[in-house]
Amino acid sequence: MLHPLINNGHIPVIASVAADEAGQSYNINADTVAGELAAALGAEKLILLTDVAGILEYRDDPNSLVKETDIAGVKKLIAEKKVAGGMIPKVNCCVRAIEQGVSTASIIDGRVQHSLLHEIMSEDGLGTMITA
Repeated sequence: MLHPLINNGHIPVIASVAADEAGQSYNINADTVAGELAAALGAEKLILLTDVAGILEYRDDPNSLVKETDIAGVKKLIAEKKVAGGMIPKVNCCVRAIEQGVSTASIIDGRVQHSLLHEIMSEDGLGTMITA
């Protein structure tokens, strides 16, 4: 359903809502939906915009940004409880997308002006990049 839209130059906007067999609506975590879509569409990169700089090695220290890590490193940060709360679903969807073939996943601060352009167009990026 998405391929014809994308192939014709459209950018689909997708609501992360689903329904069960009885028609009951459910809000689905938007990061999870984005990760699954990235994998299903064969995306090279998944970028999640959030309200923090990325993964912080020390939650209370904004200067402890982890610029790049791999799946093993992320799992270690979770085990050490350095990644917690709302960041866990973001990190897990990045890991799942990478395990399904997405090359890299980045978590960046959407509050920073032009953060998405900076992430895409520069070598250093803004947030945390996760690789296989």
